[in-house]
Amino acid sequence: MRGPLGAVIGRYPSSDGTQMGGIISHNRKCRDIVFLVIFISFWVAMIVNSSFGFNKGNPLRLTYGLDYKGNVCGDKHAKPGLHQLELKYWLNPNQVYQSGLKDSDFELTNARTICLLDCPIPSDDALNWVCDYPEGDIRLSMNDWIDRNYDYFEFLTPEMRNSSLQLQGPCYPIIFPSVNVYWSCQFIARSSNMSMRHWQQMGGVRINEDIVIDKSIHRSINSQSSVLKRYMADIGKSWPVLIVCGAILPLFLSVIWLLMIRHFVAAMPWITVVLFNILIISVTMFYYLKAGWIGNDAITPIIGPHDPYVHVSARELNQLRGVTVLMTFVMVVAVLTSIAIVRRILMATSVLKVAAKVIGEVQALIIFPVIPYAILAIFYMFWFSAAFHLFSSGEVLQNNCNSNCCAYDLVSRKVNCDRCCGYSIHYTPHIGVAILFHLFGGYWATQFFIACSSTVIAGSVASYYWARGETSPEIPFLPVFSSMKRLIRYGLGSVALGSLILSFVESIRFMLESIRRKLKVAGTSPDNWFGRVAFHISKFCLRCIDWTIRSVNRNAYIMIAITGKSFCKSSSIATDLIINNILRIGRVNVIGDVILFLGKLCVSLSSALFSFLMLDTHKYRSSHNKISSPLFPVLVCWGLGYVVATLFFAVVEMSIDTIILSFCQDSEEHQGTAQYAPPLLIETLNDQNEMQRLTQGPQ
Repeated sequence: MRGPLGAVIGRYPSSDGTQMGGIISHNRKCRDIVFLVIFISFWVAMIVNSSFGFNKGNPLRLTYGLDYKGNVCGDKHAKPGLHQLELKYWLNPNQVYQSGLKDSDFELTNARTICLLDCPIPSDDALNWVCDYPEGDIRLSMNDWIDRNYDYFEFLTPEMRNSSLQLQGPCYPIIFPSVNVYWSCQFIARSSNMSMRHWQQMGGVRINEDIVIDKSIHRSINSQSSVLKRYMADIGKSWPVLIVCGAILPLFLSVIWLLMIRHFVAAMPWITVVLFNILIISVTMFYYLKAGWIGNDAITPIIGPHDPYVHVSARELNQLRGVTVLMTFVMVVAVLTSIAIVRRILMATSVLKVAAKVIGEVQALIIFPVIPYAILAIFYMFWFSAAFHLFSSGEVLQNNCNSNCCAYDLVSRKVNCDRCCGYSIHYTPHIGVAILFHLFGGYWATQFFIACSSTVIAGSVASYYWARGETSPEIPFLPVFSSMKRLIRYGLGSVALGSLILSFVESIRFMLESIRRKLKVAGTSPDNWFGRVAFHISKFCLRCIDWTIRSVNRNAYIMIAITGKSFCKSSSIATDLIINNILRIGRVNVIGDVILFLGKLCVSLSSALFSFLMLDTHKYRSSHNKISSPLFPVLVCWGLGYVVATLFFAVVEMSIDTIILSFCQDSEEHQGTAQYAPPLLIETLNDQNEMQRLTQGPQ
């Protein structure tokens, strides 16, 4: 009987009446050109958007704070030069105290801050000072100022000394100990008795002692914007880890996996399942270690040497503990699911043998994913760099305040109260839009390159199938490159449309999930049982739609490669074929997809595990390279590993789907008997006993 494709996939007669295998390239023309134009325009907009970030952004802002002049700490181009002066220090403790009071209008951003090399600590037998940057009559270089531990109180005139005793500078007493918490000197509300006594004997104004001075800085350090900046900075600092664990390691593991599928296909499903369970248990145990629930290796917000009796709680630690609980749940579900599918693994083995046969015949398929991998690697280097600059592209502006924050000006030689407000980084709404646009563009580009890779693989495998495998001279030389040529010439618009649909649906789902979480936190989620049921059903339906679109897209790319039709027409053809043969291919495809999915997780979990190990070294636990939390770099390595694995595992995945769809159409066109299927495929899918086992399952 005739299948849904009719003569599209049927064999076309040559001029001499013989049947030819030219169906892959027959009657093709460019499809979905409008969406290709949209995609190109989107890339132009991405470049313009990124250039804005490169022009306005400064990644140092993601890690370090601002001083009272609006300079970014650690910026060697600032005036004065602040190279290696990376720590933000609040000079006036009374201003910090006022900012922490509930009924106070004074904000911490207006408190006077400078950048230091290390956090000052009180002396045991004298009163130490931290003085303002040397300028005016203070003839000290920045290096001399640092060598003197920021203290030039002895050089002050009587007027300057009197001003300093009023906490108006240029020198300020060190009364409270402080520790380096995420490159800000966190005050500890425990004043030095000796320093306080010296201060009072010199006639200094009253200094407030209260836990408020601690909490005020702590709130600033742990605000949502500060945490987000730190996480982005963590990714930037750990770029060697991203290269090794997010690019090189998954490339190596994916190629090894493909080679093992080629030569040890019968054992690979079992190896994949066992390795997956080992890796997910290992990653979960590492979370337990970093959360401090096992051993004494929990993350700490304090950087460098510090008082061992001081403990400053960290939001990152609480978040790690939350992720640890989630990973424990995932680990239990994964282990139980692995046990449940053991009986079905034999089905996956039978169909993986077919894919291994195809890979063995079309050997260029093993190395082809290196091409999209290289393109994606170049794209990600540009994309991450632009992301860092976009996230730090706010404008540094002086605050508009009416606070009493007078300070001595060394240049004008007097106390100045006119421009004492601090500086802040102001983010306009268009910066938020630019960031969202950049994130969406990165996801769409990733899906586009994955789709292109899948389509090329599908075209190569289809050429193999419809040319009767190795027995026919009609297989084109280097079928992978022939398939690439057809994609570039005819199918880029269709691939752009398919990847756009998937990216749009994923973005909608992400926004709805964000709204759901905010409603849950705000306590406005539905209280009655009907509302809760409707809430969870809508969530489930959205996930089903997402899964369906992914499946339809994958099969549509196969039909685009085979027929050259548009995306919508190819989706319709693929859907009809699947519905007509659901019992034949259902269980085999599902189990095969599960094994491949576990294989991708094995690669990505290995990337996450090794990134944990690299981030747990001295380099990333101390000094200016210290990361605030391993959570984000590990997640990014996991995501990059999954993308790389997807590119390489698509060789097996698309080989299976392409050859099964081709087999179904071949059978429909020839009254249930496939004429062009390789012998191994016929043995696997056309054997009556096998068919009965696949459709009924083990008894």
